[in-house]
Amino acid sequence: MPVLTPILRRCGGLLPVAAVAAGSLWLSGCVVAPVAPAPMVGEAGPVVEAPMAPPMPIQETVTVAPAVGYVWINGFWQWGGGRYAWRPGYWAVPPRPGYAWTPHRWVQGPGGNWRFHGGHWAPR
Repeated sequence: MPVLTPILRRCGGLLPVAAVAAGSLWLSGCVVAPVAPAPMVGEAGPVVEAPMAPPMPIQETVTVAPAVGYVWINGFWQWGGGRYAWRPGYWAVPPRPGYAWTPHRWVQGPGGNWRFHGGHWAPR
């Protein structure tokens, strides 16, 4: 240890700072990502219209629920940038007991455009 003593003295406060930084980086790998963003409760948000019908829904393979109480939310076609993009389905937990998921849907309006009605949680 006599060889390291001068190095430690010269580094002074850098060693504890480096140790904390290394520990923080190591612990940041322990973060658990959520299954999915929390869907909306109540009526859906902004109105989205598309000039053409969405493609047929993609038939997804529903996996095993991650835990008891999860509900499968089907995927849907999202309009943006002049085209449709598929948003895959996912598992979610109802925000409160007694709530059910109202699915996303596209409805053709009287002018021919297609209007998106976002899915949301609502009391049964």
